[in-house]
Amino acid sequence: MINPTIKAAPIVMAGILFAAGGTAFGQSVDALLDKLVDKGILTVQEAKELREETDKDFTKAYAAKSGMPEWVTALKFNGDFRGRFEQHSSDNPAFITRNRFRYRARFGVTASLWDDFEIGLRLTSANPVGGFGGNPVSANTDLSDNASRKFVWFDAAYAKWTPIHSGGWIASGIIGKMDNPFALSPMVFDPDYQPEGAAAQVSYAFNDQHTLRFIGAAFVLDEFNQGPAASHDPYMAGGQLLWEAKWSAKWESSLTAAAFGFGSRDNLLNAATPNVNDGNTRNANGAPLYNFNPILAGASLTYKLDHFPLYKEVFPIKLAGEYMNNPAAPSQNEGWWLGATFGKAGKKGLWEVSYKYERLEGDAIFEELPDDDFGAFYQAGFANSGNGAGYRGGTNVKGHVVKLTYNFTDHMNLAFTYYLTELIVPNPANSVSASSHFMADLMWKF
Repeated sequence: MINPTIKAAPIVMAGILFAAGGTAFGQSVDALLDKLVDKGILTVQEAKELREETDKDFTKAYAAKSGMPEWVTALKFNGDFRGRFEQHSSDNPAFITRNRFRYRARFGVTASLWDDFEIGLRLTSANPVGGFGGNPVSANTDLSDNASRKFVWFDAAYAKWTPIHSGGWIASGIIGKMDNPFALSPMVFDPDYQPEGAAAQVSYAFNDQHTLRFIGAAFVLDEFNQGPAASHDPYMAGGQLLWEAKWSAKWESSLTAAAFGFGSRDNLLNAATPNVNDGNTRNANGAPLYNFNPILAGASLTYKLDHFPLYKEVFPIKLAGEYMNNPAAPSQNEGWWLGATFGKAGKKGLWEVSYKYERLEGDAIFEELPDDDFGAFYQAGFANSGNGAGYRGGTNVKGHVVKLTYNFTDHMNLAFTYYLTELIVPNPANSVSASSHFMADLMWKF
């Protein structure tokens, strides 16, 4: 039985810390209980019981103080701000070098509810895409138009349920507009792409070294009200299997396989969806000429050095790559990349340098999903693409990517990214397409 005097002490401390703020409460009570366990005053089980009791008391007090209903067990705010300088240039004499300043701002709130439910909302900046809302593959806003008011959009709006989270198993389901559930590179999905639909994830940790994870999802790509297309809304569905292993303190690896299918691709018209990227072969109606049923495989291997110059922690070296093939297209249907990352940013004083070479052929996947920063200059747009001359990302691009990131603090970093690319199939056929794209980003998060 727990000594009543000892039992009361953390609860009294909890009340004091609650007045100072919820974050201090959680961190300080845990530290206090850990110290009491270390000194032998409490057992591990007694500390666990006290944590549960103080959490309940804090939840009741928080609900009374904030006015939130009792079934809201936690409310968390998060966000970030990123300022960017960006330059596009090309060896093609028809291209005029472009310099611009941009920002990305995001603010989100997550509510944890009883019975393992979670509700999330996030607002973001983004340039508008005529008649469609914000850009689906970029949350950047240009500094332009004589200081005009800028737009704010819903970046995420979802409900999530995690009914299983014990015995090594974690299973969850999510609906709405969500962070991308798939663990795949920007060759497949732009990092800013926030899909809409439903997804499920199941993972099992065999032990501390090996975890197997499955992700399945179905995403809505467009919806039609009336007309011939009304019963043929385009969508995509897919699944991914991911095995992550920690073989020792020095060696880690991962293997993944994924497959996707697209439905009603005839209705993925440029007039019906934001036409941001380029690269697909299109028919006379402006729809992709071929289906998309890409199959993917990927792997990574990480080795950690005990020491490395100018790096204050264990130094990871990671080799990784992905391969994709779309059997529904007769040619120009492959994508692949290989790269290496040295170090890992994310904490104060840490840095990382990465390099990769990527080749993404025109009909490997739907052009509006991949990274829009990995692009090149079209002297003229492809037939039925809906685009003219310009620098565009998407598919039909190959080239090099180099990135350097340094963390000044845990919440602030500086990153430089350089792309040296060209079109795989230029237009016109004999045109020069070699392009460079430079970005300097300064970002704060909270």
